[in-house]
Amino acid sequence: MLTEPGIIAVVRAQSSDQVIPLCEALIAGGVIAIEITMTTPNALAAIHEARERVGERALIGVGTVLDSLTCRSALSSGAEFIVTPVCKTELIQIAQEADRPVMIGAYTPTEAQLAHEAGADYVKIFPADTLGPGYMKSLRAPLPHLRLVPTGGVDVQNVGDLFRAGCVALGVGSSLVSAKILQTADWPALTRKAAEFVAAAKRK
Repeated sequence: MLTEPGIIAVVRAQSSDQVIPLCEALIAGGVIAIEITMTTPNALAAIHEARERVGERALIGVGTVLDSLTCRSALSSGAEFIVTPVCKTELIQIAQEADRPVMIGAYTPTEAQLAHEAGADYVKIFPADTLGPGYMKSLRAPLPHLRLVPTGGVDVQNVGDLFRAGCVALGVGSSLVSAKILQTADWPALTRKAAEFVAAAKRK
């Protein structure tokens, strides 16, 4: 589910009440990997509820995990994958013990390789908004084993280029779950955006 179609929605909801309708809107548009960040109010409760309500139709994960305690708590709440924006390799063993995939943050080739050697399932290239597809392609030239997931700066226009550069999935935040959509609770608009990203991913 993380790599097919390869669009991971990064959700920074303004309230936990938004999480279920937001998840339903994303699923309706074909986005089935949903990362609920720890910056969402009552994130752990939101993850638990999302697993209960939509867990059979989507993969519910946790993002912005910065320490071991949070990682364990998120797993206990039902998170099905773990994402950290930093090179926090101690989270890998915790995720592996729970048999859950983990995505470790990196920016440089050295960090990306360190994350891989430590056992990360995926390497989250973050922030990727100033790097672009060229960086991903260059990074994979000497390090083709890396399973890259750029996050930051991903939009419908560069989805295809990023996949063609060798990325296995893309983390998509505000260009999908925009502040305007959250403010207006315009869930039909979110479904349309999700469908656009999925269509772009399938054209890769």
